[in-house]
Amino acid sequence: MSATHEHNTQLKKDNKAKQQERQKKEPIIKVRHLVNRFGTHTVHENLDMDIYPGEIVGVVGGSGTGKSVLLRAILGLRPPNEGDITVFGQKIADLNAEDRSKLERRFGVLFQQGALFSSLTVVENIAMPLIEHTGLSRDEAEDLGRLKMALAGLPANAANKYPSELSGGMIKRAALARALALDPEILFLDEPTAGLDPIGASDFDQLILTLRDALGLTVYLVTHDLDTLYTICDRVAVLSQKRVIINDSLDVVEQFDDQWVQDYFQGPRGRAAFQAETRRQENL
Repeated sequence: MSATHEHNTQLKKDNKAKQQERQKKEPIIKVRHLVNRFGTHTVHENLDMDIYPGEIVGVVGGSGTGKSVLLRAILGLRPPNEGDITVFGQKIADLNAEDRSKLERRFGVLFQQGALFSSLTVVENIAMPLIEHTGLSRDEAEDLGRLKMALAGLPANAANKYPSELSGGMIKRAALARALALDPEILFLDEPTAGLDPIGASDFDQLILTLRDALGLTVYLVTHDLDTLYTICDRVAVLSQKRVIINDSLDVVEQFDDQWVQDYFQGPRGRAAFQAETRRQENL
């Protein structure tokens, strides 16, 4: 047996043990019998999914499978047609406006393209949720915003720049700093490495992993990035046939008997991502 094979076998055992330990807890997000429709078109039907505290779950699926629709439903931005979404033990549909607002403050969201306010500087973007929800003065919020910038790996001199003056990687980090502003317990990331060069994407992946471990975050991650899936995800949820067909560790998912899954994970790019992660683990 080669050293690489032994290493991979042990890594899979360690990951499985961690997963089993997390799953002794109640799910932090529980989706049951979810239906999402647009007119006569059904995107999701009888969809179930559990996310456990402290894990990073990557959500993947082909075009049109409703990855962003599912994310919006969990965030409460789109009421589902049927089914229940429970977060922190609370059914979102049952909450009044005040309780819903309290719940949403426990979320941090990084949207595609960052979604920063173009007319505000970086530190003003980060300070906005603090001013809105905590009652801090502008100066206090911006001081705290600079701490969040450092947490997201942004240099101090980026504070007074506008989004148009930032690189793609800096925009992602600024949006991440804003997502962390209210010290969330769940971080939702929508294609966080899209548009980044390989080095920038790798750095961002490691940042998410470090933040999860340091802050005890639960991370819900929509991505197409195979390197991200292999590098930081504890489990991968595959959207297909209007539901989640599997939500398990990568070593289980990549062997799942489904044509799209096999094409995605066993194709040239999937094999390359697996080999790259194997080399990275061996060098730790």
